[in-house]
Amino acid sequence: MRTNRLALIIATGSLLSLGLLSGCGGRERPKADLAASQVTTIGVNSYLWRASLDALSFMPLLQTDSSGGVIVTDWYVNPQSPGERVKLTISILDQDLRADALRVAGSREVLQNGQWVAAPLRAATVQKLEAVILTKARDLRRSSITG
Repeated sequence: MRTNRLALIIATGSLLSLGLLSGCGGRERPKADLAASQVTTIGVNSYLWRASLDALSFMPLLQTDSSGGVIVTDWYVNPQSPGERVKLTISILDQDLRADALRVAGSREVLQNGQWVAAPLRAATVQKLEAVILTKARDLRRSSITG
């Protein structure tokens, strides 16, 4: 809530400033367009969104859509396991900070005879990433309430 309110205040202030500047020299008083301030909000829970981006910060990103709540990474090869690569898709399904508002899916490939071959991604890997994101999102929310 506080993040959305802060974004609204900042956006409204920016619009007012632009309106004041564009009104210099004119006789008409600038009017704030409050509906336009909604452009800065995202369509999903901002704590889950920020926590997901933070958790995936070491991976190259292919697509991010804050309105739809989708983050898609490119293939990531861990330098400690060069014969294996992982690609992830994070979906944030709701505006509420809930465990069922987050879905993590992934693909894993292993290098065999110079070719990348599909391999199963351990369910524990997906569950651990979900837990990391949820914990980070809750921490972000807690710090915004107390801070």
